[in-house]
Amino acid sequence: MQLIAYILVYPILWLISILPFRLLYGFSDVICFFMYRVFGYRKQVVKENLRLVFPEKPEAEITKITKQFYHHFCDMMFEAIKSLTISESQMKKRFKFTNVELINDLENKNRSIILMCGHYGSWEWIFILQKYVKHKGFAVYKRLNNKYFDKLVKQIRAKYDSHLITTKETFNVLLKSKQNGELTINGFVSDQTPKVHKAFHWNKFMGIKVPMYTGAEMLAKKLDMAVVFFSVKRLKRGYYETTFKTISEHPQEYDDYEITDIFFKLLEEKILEAPQYYLWTHRRWKHKDSVPPEFL
Repeated sequence: MQLIAYILVYPILWLISILPFRLLYGFSDVICFFMYRVFGYRKQVVKENLRLVFPEKPEAEITKITKQFYHHFCDMMFEAIKSLTISESQMKKRFKFTNVELINDLENKNRSIILMCGHYGSWEWIFILQKYVKHKGFAVYKRLNNKYFDKLVKQIRAKYDSHLITTKETFNVLLKSKQNGELTINGFVSDQTPKVHKAFHWNKFMGIKVPMYTGAEMLAKKLDMAVVFFSVKRLKRGYYETTFKTISEHPQEYDDYEITDIFFKLLEEKILEAPQYYLWTHRRWKHKDSVPPEFL
């Protein structure tokens, strides 16, 4: 069944991917209409999240942000599809870096990097970074259920010399690279929601106490890697600008969970600046009422 699904769906995705951007975003508008107005995909979750973290905002503003979010959300889906066939020159034109020299400087210092980001802006085209740096690129991801689509996603990333690894593979892969003397740059989407019983650290995110994903910080300390935050700014439809900020060159000098807390503060700043670009369909605050006594 997985192969049949792949054979049926892949040609459709490929045809969509070769559309010019004007038509691509036209399809995005159509899907947005159905997703938001007809089916209301997770609309209640989006509004509940927004009301929770922005209790001071009137309902009219919550609705406005919700609509803007769905337009951006659909654009990201179609930009992901576009990744199948987009050229390197187009991607470089549409996904720019304001200070890639920060990464180059860490290269010159012989430092591998943990690159932390949140579900904000657009992270789909970050892989073009490999064309500007010498580090070997890895990104931690969740394996797709369909093995054929999973292989496809890996092939797309491999075009830009990036390699996808699962959470379980991460430590061994990065340790081996370190032992081989390779410099690596390793992407983590770090605002994930850990399971309550596996959470080592709780703190406030957007004013609400939640369990924090600490895997990126732990790996940085174990493998002695610099930690860098990257934020993405949407300039206009289909155009993004990424800025890097060093959190720590030597993470072992920081107290436990201090790096994680800094990351979440930086992410909060971006969300407050333009909340419509955060992934509000994500149930990030679902454990807010389950804070263990020791973390109260």
